[in-house]
Amino acid sequence: MKKEIELIATAGFGLEAIVAREVTRLGYNDITVENGRVTIRADLDAIPRLNLWLRCADRILVKMGEFPARSFEELFQNTRALPWPDWIPQDGNFPVEGKSIKSQLFSVSDCQAIVKKAVVEKMKERYRLQWFPETGARYTIEVALLKDIVTLTLDTSGTGLHKRGYRKLSAPAPLKETLAAALIDLSYWDKGRLLLDPFCGSGTIPIEAAMTGLNLAPGLKREFAAEKWPVLSKKCWQWARNEAHDQIKRETKLSIRGTDIDKEVLSLARYHARQAGVAEHIHFQQMPVSAVSSRDKYGCIICNPPYGERLEDKATVAELYKEMGRIFKALDSWSIYILTAHQRFESLYGRPADRKRKLYNGRIQCYYYQFYGPRPPEKPME
Repeated sequence: MKKEIELIATAGFGLEAIVAREVTRLGYNDITVENGRVTIRADLDAIPRLNLWLRCADRILVKMGEFPARSFEELFQNTRALPWPDWIPQDGNFPVEGKSIKSQLFSVSDCQAIVKKAVVEKMKERYRLQWFPETGARYTIEVALLKDIVTLTLDTSGTGLHKRGYRKLSAPAPLKETLAAALIDLSYWDKGRLLLDPFCGSGTIPIEAAMTGLNLAPGLKREFAAEKWPVLSKKCWQWARNEAHDQIKRETKLSIRGTDIDKEVLSLARYHARQAGVAEHIHFQQMPVSAVSSRDKYGCIICNPPYGERLEDKATVAELYKEMGRIFKALDSWSIYILTAHQRFESLYGRPADRKRKLYNGRIQCYYYQFYGPRPPEKPME
């Protein structure tokens, strides 16, 4: 199994290019970027590395096959032709999930049943068994139909990659870790600048920034479905984890602040920072946005304030955005990044963004408003 395989890193809308950059930074250059996914041609060793390192992807899938199918017979025969026993042992647990968009085969439950039957028939050929106990490791199969094209995959991640392992508790309306990491990636923040999140909630943006600044692989504190797959040796996973540990920049000093008006949610933020191993790099403080100030000249604000849809009523949020515009105006040499779904944000804030980018926070369409400050002067070489 040292041959080249195809992997898919799934991504939220608008994050595909960011995930592609992450993949190429890991040394994988044979990639294809499409809506919602980045396809990577690599060897087996890429599975643990991509799962451990990708900050903005949702899952890592093995692409088993792709083909047109307009009938259940085509779906069955093409699925049966794929090398399922090369991946799934005779005791493997292989549930089938599905989705269908603009395809003649629109019944997802029927497609799932046919794929399951086809995989079982292929397994019978290899293992000479009539029944499979499915008591072993999990191999989740997904059948995805889009405009009559079927893509069949195996999920190597298990729980979604946004589950880093540090957020055991949650606050209302939490921001997904993968989206928080993307907001940081899309900003001009770097580890030499102060970062402030004045609506930090349970701490996701400051924690993801600290992990990025320390080069701390986001998957180090969790497990993945493929760790139990015989096709991937324990040695392969241990090598990838050792590599990630060796690349942590432990001597780096970061300046990251998280403030919020809610005292209880800040206790969650501190707990999460400790769980992530970055508590010493983040200062959390109870503070309303009206009190935000700083002597640092070239800092960055990255935040996800209330939208008026889930946490606050619209009138309160409108006043909040006006207040943000007044307070942040004093930080005229800072770069400021704000994610919100509010359609009148720029007029309330009192300034048009230098750039805005459409993103989705869950199913909520948002814009990431970017206000650029001047470039900090280059530090002299030591």
